[in-house]
Amino acid sequence: MNHPARMTAPLAAPTLADGDVTLRAHRAEDVPRMVEQCRDPVSIAWTTVPVPYAESNAEEFGLRQVPGWWAEGKEWGFAVELEGRYAGTISLRNEGAGRAEIAYGSHPDVRGTGAMLRALRLLVDWGFAELDLETIVWQAFTGNWPSRKLAWRLGFTVEGTLRRYLPQRGIRRDAWIGTLLKDDPREPRSTWLDNPVVEGDGVRLRPFTTDDVPRVVEGIGDQQTQYWLAFLPRDPGEPQGHAYLEQVTERLATGHTVTWVVADTADDRLLGVVGLYRMADEPELGYWTHPDARGSGITTKAAALAVGHAFGELGLTRLAAYASVPNLASQRVLANLGFRPTGVQRGEARTGAGEVVDLAGYDLLASEWTAGVRSRENATASTANPASDSPAPTTSGER
Repeated sequence: MNHPARMTAPLAAPTLADGDVTLRAHRAEDVPRMVEQCRDPVSIAWTTVPVPYAESNAEEFGLRQVPGWWAEGKEWGFAVELEGRYAGTISLRNEGAGRAEIAYGSHPDVRGTGAMLRALRLLVDWGFAELDLETIVWQAFTGNWPSRKLAWRLGFTVEGTLRRYLPQRGIRRDAWIGTLLKDDPREPRSTWLDNPVVEGDGVRLRPFTTDDVPRVVEGIGDQQTQYWLAFLPRDPGEPQGHAYLEQVTERLATGHTVTWVVADTADDRLLGVVGLYRMADEPELGYWTHPDARGSGITTKAAALAVGHAFGELGLTRLAAYASVPNLASQRVLANLGFRPTGVQRGEARTGAGEVVDLAGYDLLASEWTAGVRSRENATASTANPASDSPAPTTSGER
């Protein structure tokens, strides 16, 4: 028996609008911008558009295939229009039994405008209401973070990863898969953390870029870092550097960790990493330093910025931190920030050489941090001998 979606669906695309964007049938005048979209490197990387892409491909797809799919009940595709111009293509692919797969691609000049989110909300609401869908499935190649974030904003739940599942030009790639049910709210169902730029005292905390990969590899592959952080990959190379960046984004997307590049404001070069880990559980400060920056004091400065952001912007009330008992340099950073010891867990950690070591715990309360900031500000403004005051976190020695 056919599902009602196949029986009640129109045979041609209706026009849907929300006052900002319009969904409609493709037109001949869309072809030049469809070609621009499909020749764009981002579209080539994350979709299955033919390469090379010609006007005839756009004409075949938009003016013949899409209308044919409507007539067959195979796929319900729309052109997205923004300010009177073609802005992209979105569709629901009929999977039968009240299921459809969502697909979307945008012209480069509308990315970041919110137009596709508005268009997809129109499509999803129409699919559930008019096609009587129960489940809409989203799939994307792993690493396509813009697509995943758009699906997250629509309310999709990412269910997992399908290995070597989606074909693309003769190969099969890993894919994320997610679902949106008819009665799900059309809004994010989880936390996607932000990592804004934070600056102070000559230090910048910023998001990662692919240009940071060589410096990441140098940092995590350094002998001292490898010794103290046993969880890092051994003998890392470029693939491990890219995997590190993917993990950083995955942890933002799943509400786990905010991780920043630590950079000098003068040249923006990566000098280390600082993060706020396990945000949904016991928020914890963590960091590592590129060997070029050891002894410069930059890790303490960067960690201070992260702590200030945690207590000031994120409203946290407590931060934890941990360091191997033999790692005195890391413990000095925590002490200079005002963290207090909470105890030692015997035999809880391992070095990169496989040695079992004790793990020292620390914590810091927001009230203690605020009091410490005021104390340091008063000390800076005072005409008394500064050497008699407690040293500020940004002036301490470190690894």
